[in-house]
Amino acid sequence: MSDRREIVRTQDVRKTYVMGSEKVHALGGVSLTILSGEYISIMGPSGSGKSTLFNMIGGLDKPSTGEVYIDEVDIAQLETHELAWLRCRKIGYIFQTFNLIPVMTALENVTLPMVFAGLDADEARDKGAELLCKVGLGERLNHRPPQMSGGQQQRVAIARSLANDPAIILADEPTGNLDLRTGREIIALLVQMKEERGVTIITATHDMKMLDVSDRVIWITDGKVSRIQSRDQLVIRVGTIDGEET
Repeated sequence: MSDRREIVRTQDVRKTYVMGSEKVHALGGVSLTILSGEYISIMGPSGSGKSTLFNMIGGLDKPSTGEVYIDEVDIAQLETHELAWLRCRKIGYIFQTFNLIPVMTALENVTLPMVFAGLDADEARDKGAELLCKVGLGERLNHRPPQMSGGQQQRVAIARSLANDPAIILADEPTGNLDLRTGREIIALLVQMKEERGVTIITATHDMKMLDVSDRVIWITDGKVSRIQSRDQLVIRVGTIDGEET
């Protein structure tokens, strides 16, 4: 990994939510670095803060204190329009619930980010069709989400995430609503996109199948990084990981 550049860096990121008279400390000072071309899994139990960290990296929320850098730009300091520009061109998003627009076709869903980025309509259609063919949906261009299975909808979401050639793909529980076989297919597709396009994949997940493909796993506990392990440091046994129940 020595030839890879730093693409994401967080410095002492803290997030506190005020709920009535109570304060909830979701993140308690997270500092980490992610390199270009890495496949990273952020793992931890529900309520650990992994989704909050994921949202900070994706510019979907801002830290209470601390810095989040994408390509050495502190995104927490960006104006709304600047952040929108960065998210549109630097980051692709994949969500557990797919977040497709149901009245739009697969092709229209994929080309929408390109339209926002100012790409010519004909170019957008050609590129969208190419991306859908890449994810195995060349015959489903004009199908709408209700006409597709969960796995097919997630493939559309992956194609959409690649619309503007992002440097980073953020995947929030991308296999959470899928059966085992389809989940494995989606993971394999993410790995393929990483290897072919050199994108950085960052997932927030409970899915232990991700461990087989992750370059590193960032474990979050009580709003802090409890450990970071490379793939060869993980000890996986049936029902346990590093001696912990799964």
